[in-house]
Amino acid sequence: QVQLQESGPGLVKPSQTLSLTCTVSGASIVANYYYWTWIRQPPGKGLEWMGAIYSSGSTYYSPSLMSRISISRDTSKNQFTLQLSSVTPEDTAVYYCARDTMLLGFDYWGQGTQVTVSS
Repeated sequence: QVQLQESGPGLVKPSQTLSLTCTVSGASIVANYYYWTWIRQPPGKGLEWMGAIYSSGSTYYSPSLMSRISISRDTSKNQFTLQLSSVTPEDTAVYYCARDTMLLGFDYWGQGTQVTVSS
């Protein structure tokens, strides 16, 4: 059973860096053909794909977030991490990590974690 679990602070101040970690169990983040992805959903809006890290370690980012986003991984802990800098209240959202199979879409999701940007 593959499980993903997001962790990190629920409240971040404007201009600071948001940092979230996704811990994966039941699968290896270096296994071929999977993209380990961050997705968010602001209140009242749809899902937004933010970026992903492939099994090889290559990263892919949304053009709208390119200047502020970084995704990295710790293979020894089977975790991948999102960092989003210079946050504003518009970055308030539920943040999800998920596994993207590409051919079959997203097959496993974390439960999501609320992050609020506020002073």
